[in-house]
Amino acid sequence: MANHFGSGVTQDLGLGILSSANQGASQGLGALSSLFGHNNPPQPTLPYGWYYVVPRFTRFLSNLTVSDKHRETGLKKFNNVVASLNRRYYDHSSETLNGIVIGSWGKFTQINPPRDVDALFLLPDHVYHRFQQRVGNRQSQLLQEVKEALLVTYPRTDMHADRHVVVVPFDAVMVEVAVGFRCTDGSIIVCDSKGDGRYVTSTALAEASDLDLSDRAWSGNTRALVRMIKCWQDNCNVPLKSFMIERLAQDFLLTWKWHDRGLFFYDWMVRDFFDYLIKQANSYLIMPGGETVHLGADWLSRAQTAHRNALNACENEYSNYQWLAGEDWQKVFGTQIPQGTV
Repeated sequence: MANHFGSGVTQDLGLGILSSANQGASQGLGALSSLFGHNNPPQPTLPYGWYYVVPRFTRFLSNLTVSDKHRETGLKKFNNVVASLNRRYYDHSSETLNGIVIGSWGKFTQINPPRDVDALFLLPDHVYHRFQQRVGNRQSQLLQEVKEALLVTYPRTDMHADRHVVVVPFDAVMVEVAVGFRCTDGSIIVCDSKGDGRYVTSTALAEASDLDLSDRAWSGNTRALVRMIKCWQDNCNVPLKSFMIERLAQDFLLTWKWHDRGLFFYDWMVRDFFDYLIKQANSYLIMPGGETVHLGADWLSRAQTAHRNALNACENEYSNYQWLAGEDWQKVFGTQIPQGTV
């Protein structure tokens, strides 16, 4: 009891309750448990350590799963945007042609509550050549034209252009539309309206392919890890972008000793990922196509705190202290991860 309540509490209660009742040690402990509502039978001996890891992380991942209703709503908004742009640029109203779901929705790494739907719409070549005849920031002008095209369908929606995308803030879910062109070599270029404007090569499809390969190689662990770390990102306001988390998870699993194990190892997977992440401060990620992205270190103190809490959680998981482990995990992930499993 001293370990659970703290020595000071035990002493104070002993003076006021146990001693005055003149009870024996076993009676005193029983009285103390009754006082706090813990008069429960002893917990049975469990067959092995880490008994609660699988049910805890099963429920955690279930809680992170976007419901069918939310997914249908998000994809319907995407389809409506694609149909609107097809009417403007292709003279038909297909909800799928020329549109690609990218980002977390395209990679199946979205979490509950759902985030923005990222869309890529491929414009016809003649639009590229038309804008090349213009002066000034062509990419900004193109995004403004796309916004005006969408306003025909959604005149009451307060949309705006933001560097790479047109942001369409629907009530249910926001859609961010990037527009680009398919090149003769198969690559896709998209608008970047920063400064004087330019076209940049999109890596969205290559990123999705890489993540899918990793997830299939490691028995679904990549997407599971990404979803959990995105939950930490939300819960602790971590200044890491989602594409960074996805790439970091892939790089980590390449060398992690238990990368092909299942849910029973997920407490260790989270713990060891945070250790790996800490060591990446101020380093660079290599993205598809060779682009390097600086990670910075604004997130480092949050990662160090998460690692300490994960270490404590793993120790408590080993000892089957499910509620103590749950308290530690909730410091990392919030209430999406259950404190208790039974």
